Amino acid sequence: MTVESTAARKPRRSAGTKSAASAGAKRTSPAAKKSPGTTGAEPELVQLLTPEGERVKDATYDPYVADITPDELRGLYRDMVLSRRFDAEATSLQRQGELGLWASMLGQEAAQIGSGRATRDDDYVFPTYREHGVAWCRGVDPTNLLGMFRGVNNGGWDPNTNNFHLYTIVIGSQTLHATGYAMGITKDGADSAVIAYFGDGASSQGDVAESFTFSAVYNAPVVFFCQNNQWAISEPTEKQTRVPLYQRAQGFGFPGVRVDGNDVLACLAVTKWALERARRGEGPTLVEAYTYRMGAHTTSDDPTKYRADEERESWEAKDPILRLRTYLEASNHADEGFFAELEAESEALGKRVREVVRAMPDPDHFAIFENVYADGHALVDEERAQFAAYQASFADEGEGK
Repeated sequence: MTVESTAARKPRRSAGTKSAASAGAKRTSPAAKKSPGTTGAEPELVQLLTPEGERVKDATYDPYVADITPDELRGLYRDMVLSRRFDAEATSLQRQGELGLWASMLGQEAAQIGSGRATRDDDYVFPTYREHGVAWCRGVDPTNLLGMFRGVNNGGWDPNTNNFHLYTIVIGSQTLHATGYAMGITKDGADSAVIAYFGDGASSQGDVAESFTFSAVYNAPVVFFCQNNQWAISEPTEKQTRVPLYQRAQGFGFPGVRVDGNDVLACLAVTKWALERARRGEGPTLVEAYTYRMGAHTTSDDPTKYRADEERESWEAKDPILRLRTYLEASNHADEGFFAELEAESEALGKRVREVVRAMPDPDHFAIFENVYADGHALVDEERAQFAAYQASFADEGEGK
């Protein structure tokens, strides 16, 4: 898979897409506005870059990206392309039996790269299990993300080295961890902030509601970053909530804002605003990045069973990588030499990821029985013996017994 095939193909425009000039959108509140590129049936959100790659102004959030340089814009594009290339390689590796499972981030690159680049080194990040782009921004080697999905370790990196917590499989629990950490920051008198990532499905979990309660009451410096990719596995968002997700924050007493999750500039600006607000001691913020999961929930899922191809195709027209590339080209901020070099770098990354994964050891089949109980347990011993006999049966079959 090349950069051209993933990032530069021409999108198929949906019938409802309009240009920024024709939309004539006006801000309806400090936290959310009508997208210049959407129809009346689509949600209000903060947008700085339309699906057509046109820059639009926003009085509230423009100051947070006003000083961005062409080099930094190219950096954002590079981040998105390379994280997508890594993600595609991991998906291929799972299909070839090298990984047990993989949760793809395809389509969510802008939400992750924009928010990830908004953080400071001293901020602390609590991801779920799909934040591969955020991990890239925090300096975690992408190959370190794969050990857990191959079954050879329980994480693969030291969380304190990059202030990036290990992936959390239990849905929504990392928001409680983030809230507690943020409360600790306040007691320590530090001016750093915390950001917790979760999806629209996790927003229905009780842990997330408890996190909202505690963070509001204790004015914790935490940003809750919800990537609303429209589907909690096969459950659409409208089956989970009667109001837009960002509005839930109002009931807990802190601001919520919905941002175009396929607009890397808007995600960068809104997250910077929310993090700075937290550092000033103004408490939590809920950011809902309205985006789309282009692929499956995980490689064990078949999205064709529950969503229409037309829906996916309409979101392909809003591809976050193509959007920024169009803007870079129109603004003369990047030439063909840049894209060619990036394509070569992308292929080199894919090759390195494949080589590293294939060099990893096979998982220890008996490791699952270790550390279950501090002093051991008769039932675990029995299960270990049964599993050993099961494994030995394969060897017996190979010997023709």
